[in-house]
Formats: sequence, C-alpha cells, structure tokens
Amino acid sequence: MPQATVLIPAYNEAGTVGSVVAAARAAGFPVVVADDGSSDATAEAAAQAGARVVRLPENRGKGAAYAAGLQAVATPYVILLDADLVGLRPEHLRALLEPVATGRAEMAVGVFRGGRLLTDLGNRLTPQLSGQRALPAGLLAGVPGLERARYDVELLLTRTARERGWRVVYLPLGGLSQVMKEEKRGLWAGLRHRLRMYREVLRYALSGRTPRGR
Repeated sequence: MPQATVLIPAYNEAGTVGSVVAAARAAGFPVVVADDGSSDATAEAAAQAGARVVRLPENRGKGAAYAAGLQAVATPYVILLDADLVGLRPEHLRALLEPVATGRAEMAVGVFRGGRLLTDLGNRLTPQLSGQRALPAGLLAGVPGLERARYDVELLLTRTARERGWRVVYLPLGGLSQVMKEEKRGLWAGLRHRLRMYREVLRYALSGRTPRGR
C-alpha cells in the first residue's frame, strides 16, 4: 500500500492539472483532485490523467477543497500540490515525503529553485506561502478552521505548525515553477486577483485568528 496520497485542490486548471496528476502517478502515488467548483474541464482532465476526483458543487476555497479531498485519502501521509505546476517530476514528490515518512519532520514545505525567475523570487521571499507540502493526513485533518480557509490556507498551516510545535523542513524543488495568475487570467484580471489574495493573506497574518474563509 502506498504511504501517501497526492491531494490537489483545483479551480479552473484544466490546462495544467493533467500533467501534475501524471507526474504524481508516475511517482507511484494515488491522486485525489478536489475540484473546487470549476466551470471548465478540470474534473475531466484530472480523471483522464488517473486521479480520483472529488467535486465541490461551488467554489469554496482551497481549505474546503483540502477538507473534501481528505475524505478520499486512505494513506497515513498526504502530499499537497498546486494544480498549476510546471516541470513537476517524481523526485520532487519523493523529496517532500521523505523527511515526514522517516520521522524527521511533521511537515515538509517545497520551495521553487531554478524554475522561473518570478516564481523562484516569490517562493524565496515568502516560502511560508508555498502550496507544495507533505504531512500526516491526520495532522492536516486536525487543523482548526481548515474548511474555511481560502487564500490564507498556507499561512494557517504554518501558524498551526508553530503553535503545535511541529518540526518543519523547507526543501528546494529544482526546476519547478507554476503558471502565474497574470498568464492564466490576463494581466489586469490577474493583478486584481493577486492583490486581493495578498490583501486577504495580510489581513490574516495581522489578525492572529483562525481565518474566516480563497
């Protein structure tokens, strides 16, 4: 039985989710894609690539997608991946899982290195916002307010780790990057979405509270 399941929250990522699923399957992991109310063919692309798809009836945010996807996870560990990754290779997933599965850490966080300049820079400046992680499934399920977290779900995981004394390791993931929001949505729409996301993240980071709601 595999040690870990790859869990991918996805919202309108039909163009990239299939390749992310394929890389995870090539590494030997079962894959669950939590389709967060997509209006495109995300669910179909994920299923064709070999994922089990859990569909949310409406867009509820990344934390809700994690919570829904966890219901289909039967392994002791979970590897969290974004659906818009570019350059994902099986060794990236094995590197994330290794420190958790061997008991060296409760959570591993992947940081882009040598992929694209802007995504590398963003991860270097704010590694705590990385969506590439591995941890025990039970710990993820026990994160307070997980199902309500949207843009700030990574900060919620980081804060929970600090409050509960989890050991966390940050790992470079060479050659990995992701499609930027400005590329997916167009320059101005992407910028508006990014600014809204940063506003929500900043609000949560300053509040010190469990988030109310991507």
